[in-house]
Amino acid sequence: MTEVIEQVRLLPTAAGGVNTVAKFFRALGDPTRLRLLEFLLHGEHTVTECVRHIGLSQGRVSTHLACLADCGYVEVRRTGRNALYRVADPRVADLVMLAHALAADNCAALADCERIPPTRDNP
Repeated sequence: MTEVIEQVRLLPTAAGGVNTVAKFFRALGDPTRLRLLEFLLHGEHTVTECVRHIGLSQGRVSTHLACLADCGYVEVRRTGRNALYRVADPRVADLVMLAHALAADNCAALADCERIPPTRDNP
């Protein structure tokens, strides 16, 4: 039985490692950042295209893109005056699809959960 428990323990044992993994998930905890990631899964896009897709101001979209870039989810390529964003790691697509599947499977429980407040975008 202890072998099974050891195989399941995937999180780092040091407090700093667990905090890093928690921060990894907090970066995905914003609906706008998730929408941006999903948009960028289909190819490279400029900030202007992201703004058009998301429907928020250029400043807010740029802030979210900077967060995603700082956390390693997306990377930016500069061409002249344009900045093109794309998903940095193909595993991000797997992560987003898995999150959708898990959320769908747990939809009722997530809807009833009162410990996690609703987001501004989804009251």
